[in-house]
Amino acid sequence: MAKGVKVAVVSTVFAVMVGGAGYGAYNFVSAMSDDGSGGVGEAKRSGPPTADEIAKTSKDFFAAWEKGDAASAAAFTNNNTAAEVLLAAYGADAHIGDVRITPGRTTGATVPYSVKATVSYDGKSKPLAYESKLTVVRGVTTGKALVDWQPSLVYPKLQRDDRLVTGESANPAIEAVARDGSVLTKEKYPSLGPVLDALREKYGAEAGGTPGIELVIKHPDQTPDTSLLTLSEGKAGKLETTLSATAQAAAEKAVKLYGQSSVVAVKPSTGEVLAVANNRTDAFNAAFEGTKAPGSTMKIITAAMLIDNGVTSMNGPAPCPPDAVWQGQTFKNLTGMQPNEGASLANSFMRSCNTAFIKLIDEKPLTDESLTLEAQNRFGIGEDWKTGIVSFDGKVPAVSGPDRAANAIGQGQVQMNPLNMASVTATAITGAFRQPYLVSPKLDDRELATAKGLPYNTASQLKQMMRLTATQGTATKAMAGLGGDIGAKTGSAEVDGQQVSNSWFTGFRNDMAAAAMTEEGGHGGDAAGPIVAAVLRAAG
Repeated sequence: MAKGVKVAVVSTVFAVMVGGAGYGAYNFVSAMSDDGSGGVGEAKRSGPPTADEIAKTSKDFFAAWEKGDAASAAAFTNNNTAAEVLLAAYGADAHIGDVRITPGRTTGATVPYSVKATVSYDGKSKPLAYESKLTVVRGVTTGKALVDWQPSLVYPKLQRDDRLVTGESANPAIEAVARDGSVLTKEKYPSLGPVLDALREKYGAEAGGTPGIELVIKHPDQTPDTSLLTLSEGKAGKLETTLSATAQAAAEKAVKLYGQSSVVAVKPSTGEVLAVANNRTDAFNAAFEGTKAPGSTMKIITAAMLIDNGVTSMNGPAPCPPDAVWQGQTFKNLTGMQPNEGASLANSFMRSCNTAFIKLIDEKPLTDESLTLEAQNRFGIGEDWKTGIVSFDGKVPAVSGPDRAANAIGQGQVQMNPLNMASVTATAITGAFRQPYLVSPKLDDRELATAKGLPYNTASQLKQMMRLTATQGTATKAMAGLGGDIGAKTGSAEVDGQQVSNSWFTGFRNDMAAAAMTEEGGHGGDAAGPIVAAVLRAAG
């Protein structure tokens, strides 16, 4: 079935993809204006546009746009080729008319404005209202005052190569419901917007609905259409999800506290996803699709590898020296950590001692492949997860050299996201890998990924070490006040080009495991920790 709104292409001009911002080619006629500025024989102007130029340029641009004269409106921009395509499609493809634009108070060269219009298609009409802004710049070639072209001028959510289209939906709408039967809407759970779009894209037909008529943003890649306005509802199909309304509400609230944050909660006994939330400047579902180094939360898998291979045990030796050298590269601990040459694995785990883990990865029978095999065979990492929407299932490559040591502490070439780490915690405390999923595999006969899981003895030791970390170790502050059976692991991941590390945290409370990541959030307990703790409070 075709993706998104069904569209009949009526003119070859609409096949041209819409360009982005910047000084592009524009018709020579755009160098001319009614008042003669930029005309033949007149000196080319320089410097920032004057207040009069800003007012006149924006006024003329708005007037042409209101008339539906795409060519004339585009001529007032610094990229009239891209501008004309999108402005023409505004009427032809998006079926938006009766446009009225009201400028706001100008700040410098920036002019805010509000748009009121009508979307009409197949006898159905609805009003459309939104706000955006433009900036007037000096044209490089002509010296003329021009609107700095951005797709967001036409609609604020438009990005490069996006298009506005109105038509019959290729995928019927869905009414996604939580595990308690309550309806999950974008209005109540804004962070779920991309997730609900993805669910509709995949399950709209299977859910039993009938298509309606919508205004959508069509994206150039495989990203699901973004619905903006519904002219005709059609019939929404009911789609049952595994989400908990209570946990989702807590997740939505928690990620708002820290920018560029993501969190996932799962039910360890089943693998069901209970919550997924993102607070980002883009619409990327980093909670499911992120590919970042997880820092010391990776030590859960590394500790399991050490135990499974007989290198040490929870109460066995894991000395924590000030530094450790592996094949020419020196690794250190976080500033302020006291060395402990007599430390046990549990002590080094709960204090998150890097050097203890690096010292042990050279022990026999460990090889370059040992961590990869532990992650894959025991925790299901890299096993082609089928959650119901697009997801990344983690990556722990077999490497030699310094990256083998770095991988053991969640740096190097290891890549994870909160979904992966929530699952790692769920496997660690139950001993069984249950692939996380958002929609029951029974709906579309998906075959979930499998892994053999952990021996009982290994799982029991991991769970106890995570309990100690939550009550006596680096996660104590974040987990304070949580009752029930609790455990956690903190992580900080250094990233090239960032002065502040990414904050990671994963933990459990009773039958809920959660993990969060905050870009440039610092130590694991500083940002990601409070997010996870807030979600775990929703656990029964």
